[in-house]
Amino acid sequence: MILETERLYLRELEQADFHSLCKILQDGDTMYAYEGSFSDSEVQEWLDRQISRYQKWNFGLWAVILKETEHMIGQCGLTMQPWKETEVLEIGYLFERSYWHKGYATEAAKACKKYAFEGLKAEEVCSIIRDTNIASQNVAIRNGMTMTDIWTKHYRGVDMPHYRYVIHRTQS
Repeated sequence: MILETERLYLRELEQADFHSLCKILQDGDTMYAYEGSFSDSEVQEWLDRQISRYQKWNFGLWAVILKETEHMIGQCGLTMQPWKETEVLEIGYLFERSYWHKGYATEAAKACKKYAFEGLKAEEVCSIIRDTNIASQNVAIRNGMTMTDIWTKHYRGVDMPHYRYVIHRTQS
């Protein structure tokens, strides 16, 4: 276990989580900000990327487990992401649709923010969110972040404006 909150714990993803990841990454409604659901091979690439992040940085997106049921309900964690000409430390989150609007993403994201500042001694952390993803923007705001910048990413043949929400260690 990496982190624990009142209702959740976060741990590294493992190959056995493939089918739980598919429930998230292959749901078109969940993946609207990514322009559609992933194929099996794209889900495997996603999982492999997280595992390689753990080896490189000792962090990545982690499995979010609901304590009450021991069910993986989403993923949340820290990743290094490109932003313009640099890399930034990001809190990312993506949850199974049936667990939306219950406060789990905010709960997990707040724990990741604390881990970034206390465990990694980061000076700032951000969340990079597509301009149309209002729910994720609201999670960032509830996590104390402020929108500071915009950049258009090109993904799956589409230009996608993204906002960068930021909080500094001194603000937390």
